[in-house]
Amino acid sequence: MFVAVAAFAQSSEPAKGVTATANFAPVGDIHAHVCGIHFYSGDMSRQVIAEHYCAHLSDEVLQCILYDSNKPGARLIGIEYIVSAKIFESLPAQEKKLWHSHNYEVKSGVLTAPGMADADEKGLMKVLIGTYGKTWHTWQIDRGDKLPLGIPQLMMAFTKDGQAKANIVAERDKLYGDSNAKKTARADIPDFKVDPAADGWQKNAPVQLDLKTVSAGKK
Repeated sequence: MFVAVAAFAQSSEPAKGVTATANFAPVGDIHAHVCGIHFYSGDMSRQVIAEHYCAHLSDEVLQCILYDSNKPGARLIGIEYIVSAKIFESLPAQEKKLWHSHNYEVKSGVLTAPGMADADEKGLMKVLIGTYGKTWHTWQIDRGDKLPLGIPQLMMAFTKDGQAKANIVAERDKLYGDSNAKKTARADIPDFKVDPAADGWQKNAPVQLDLKTVSAGKK
């Protein structure tokens, strides 16, 4: 499923000051950079731009590290797992509530692949449109937190026009180009039939983590 994603990987220069003997193999597996906008499950008023740096775990699973910018010193704000439709369909109903679809993100132009040639980006989007993501943010940067305080928060993605805040989209567009132009360029990408069990927040039943005290167990 995701073999095609590797075809759109961009070359990168070794980090300055890194010795030839340094081994950062898991990070070195990263081969794709995409940028999207997430919102907190249960609170669409809280929207955050997230830079995704992704690697294959298998042909049908991607794992992405999320940062608040693409600059040196960026804060690591979360993770996202992306799976094929085949894997998503195999998940139990309760698990599916935690996942969001990518159809609208792709067709709207909100999801972008920074620095990638237009044709290559479109090819990547044709792969991602039929996938599902499970996203946890560990740093609530929209609150102005100076540290990753609290517990991880489940994040979701937009499914129709009018949900993304205009100022957030404008901020993203300033970084990576006009999302409306991308929307037009992707108009011929066929819509993906989204599993109705995904995007559970749309059914007025958003879920979110809660903290509870547990027994210490045997000593």
